[in-house]
Amino acid sequence: MTADPAPVLWRNARLLPCDGHTARLDAAALITRGARLEWVGRERDLPATLRAQCQEVHDLNAAWVTPGLIDCHTHLVFAGTRAYEYVQRLRGISYEEIARQGGGILNTVRDTRLASEPELFDQSAPRLAALCAEGVTTVEIKSGYGLTLADEARLLRVARRLGEAFGVRVQTCLLAAHALPPEFTGRGADYLDTIVHDWLPRLHGEGLVDSVDIFVENIGFSADDAVILFEAASRLGLGVKMHAEQLSNIGGSQVAARFHALSCDHLEYATPEDAAALAKSGTVAVLLPVAYYGLRETRAPPITAFRAACTRMAVATDCNPGSAPGASLLLAMSMATRFFGLTPEEVLLGVTCHAAHALGLSGAAGALVPGAAADFVVWAVREPEELGYWVGLNPARAVIRSGRLAAGHLA
Repeated sequence: MTADPAPVLWRNARLLPCDGHTARLDAAALITRGARLEWVGRERDLPATLRAQCQEVHDLNAAWVTPGLIDCHTHLVFAGTRAYEYVQRLRGISYEEIARQGGGILNTVRDTRLASEPELFDQSAPRLAALCAEGVTTVEIKSGYGLTLADEARLLRVARRLGEAFGVRVQTCLLAAHALPPEFTGRGADYLDTIVHDWLPRLHGEGLVDSVDIFVENIGFSADDAVILFEAASRLGLGVKMHAEQLSNIGGSQVAARFHALSCDHLEYATPEDAAALAKSGTVAVLLPVAYYGLRETRAPPITAFRAACTRMAVATDCNPGSAPGASLLLAMSMATRFFGLTPEEVLLGVTCHAAHALGLSGAAGALVPGAAADFVVWAVREPEELGYWVGLNPARAVIRSGRLAAGHLA
């Protein structure tokens, strides 16, 4: 039998637990045992018997400590770029028009299909490395740039491999309903049927799928399509998510709420009624300010309505080659405060406990509570308001993953 790992004390910290209840804890400490948090609280309340068991002790010198950050919406695995489309948008051509002309997502599909699995890994690894350096310890990676069974499987396998290589938790999301592939032009119903009855059960059976997503939009799929896909995912016990109300409102949020989706993402065109429905269902509103910036949008998500309804709000990078070519969650946090008017407290919850809820990981990640993953970040900041304040500066002093130093330094 393997002996239980010894407890480790992390003392003299100022904690932001992000548990939805505790604002902050001064003169605090953490006890980790292996990859889990065992005790969290003010150091004066630490039981003497537990303290005596800790042979390894780290003094954090009154630094601010948060849970490991969570990027709960990325399309991180892809090949190539769409820099030319960025130039097209600078010239006034809309994202929707580019897509209708055969560009957009399908351009990335073409590049991704041509790339080998090692090439996909090598191109994607720097993007994950950038997120990890900022204190991201959990990340969702969606498929959606293959749009064949074999290519979607490759994307999901690469996502799993990236998690193993970087030692971070990767949640995979099947987004085969991202766009209609050329092979199914004019046969949208057949494509959806193929996903539902062939790809989804096979990929789930291979252990490659943690959740299922769909792009509900005029240039994507309908709300009725989402019902069909969500019913199939639910039969397999998979959580569901939705891209909705980014460019228009065709009823996606209401379907997401009806199925108690983990999250509904983008939401620039959501209504107060949508906000109330999401709140009632427990569905997280995931805000994607980098895409808002990248597409030069002028209509922001209805933050006031979300607050009034008590809708959980998360913030993510949406890392992708088209609308959000960025791999900085700290920048997304800053943009969420500036463009959407979120408070620093809302933004921090949006990349910790609310982001965990959006991935079905509440209690397991995103909060400094006993039993959660021993993932946390030690910050070189004077006040926590600096998170989401700096642009182009990474104040993460040390990143702890599974109870061990993964990046930076403790002294």
